[in-house]
Amino acid sequence: MLHTRPELIAAIRDRFAHVDNCPFQGPRVFFENAGGALTLKSVVETSNKFAGIPDNQGRDNPAAHALVATITKAKEDMALFMNASSGQFFAGESGTELLFRMIRTACVNAPKGSKVLGSSLEHPASRSAARRWAEIAGLEYVNVQHDDETGTVTAEDYARYITADTSVATILHTSPVTGMGVDVEAVSKAIRAVAPNCYIIVDGIQHAAHGQLDLDAYNVDGYAISPYKVFSRHGYGIGWISDRFSAMPHDMLIDAPATGWEFGTRDTGAYATLSDVVGYFDWLGGEVSDETEPRARIEAAGRAIHAYEKHLTDAMIKGTGNIKGLAEMENITILGGEDNPAREGLVSIVVKGVPSPEVVTKLNEQGIRTHTRKADHYSGNILNPLGLDDCIRVSLCHYNTEHEVAQFLTVIKEINDNA
Repeated sequence: MLHTRPELIAAIRDRFAHVDNCPFQGPRVFFENAGGALTLKSVVETSNKFAGIPDNQGRDNPAAHALVATITKAKEDMALFMNASSGQFFAGESGTELLFRMIRTACVNAPKGSKVLGSSLEHPASRSAARRWAEIAGLEYVNVQHDDETGTVTAEDYARYITADTSVATILHTSPVTGMGVDVEAVSKAIRAVAPNCYIIVDGIQHAAHGQLDLDAYNVDGYAISPYKVFSRHGYGIGWISDRFSAMPHDMLIDAPATGWEFGTRDTGAYATLSDVVGYFDWLGGEVSDETEPRARIEAAGRAIHAYEKHLTDAMIKGTGNIKGLAEMENITILGGEDNPAREGLVSIVVKGVPSPEVVTKLNEQGIRTHTRKADHYSGNILNPLGLDDCIRVSLCHYNTEHEVAQFLTVIKEINDNA
């Protein structure tokens, strides 16, 4: 496991920009990964390289040919990373924008009066799109209630609401509020058992950084990620759609290729950074396994990341060394419970008697970056049923360390003791 190999953790951290130092604040612990992960240094270099190239794709000159080849390679790399043997990848404004576009397209093509199925766990990116376009298209939106105690939703929860006329379904892969993952493959299987032709669209934005993606196994039609949350940069989103979804009538230019989904000239540099990200997972897989095939190395990297992040969240909850964990602090409540197998690198807490923004400020003053989630349009669907106005989100990634967890626990213990 990664926690037994400090030299590898050091090598991992060396590949990321600003891993322990904010250019505006100075030294800090970065536990705000769910808001946007750290960026690979290679991504920064690649972005700079392509930012200076004046040529466009689709021309008959060497530069244009090189740009097209770069985009083609990036799409092939993404297919490898996400294990997609069919379908297509395309870039858009953001992960949220792509979810809206995919859900809109599926809804306006669905039979009138059919159902759109989603869950209360979802980020408003997918819930808002599904509810809006279900109403416009004359469809019935059906809500699957997530479990407040566990902070997730299961295939069994979905199964209670699936009917043969379910034409569109949305799934959140991992919650950015509770940190709990959803078994997308199981939910998809439950949907297809009753409504085999349903168009299933997945929000994978929070999940992607944890490295375990398998589109072939999921049997879905759409999947969206935000690359800035998986070690790339801001300014674009990446979507994948199945072959049948690609061919569905959708927004496009008159007489344009029937399966084209991109609008305008996309940033080649953005695409190129995806190859950097996939290359990083490939490298890491080679460090934690003896695998020789790229996909096998990527899968090994995903397993190692999941195990190490569980080690870190366990240390945060149960304690490390002689430092008490969150579960031992009397004024602290852990969303989703202390021992939740669905947790993916994130622990959300509340401190009794202390407003979460105040806790976040105190942590930040000690150089520990976290984030407040409020019961607003982003997180109210999770926090309101729990009777909470807000919570503190502490989100980790595999480049974080047990020492950083100890730093956090030391400060939060003082806040707890004074609550």
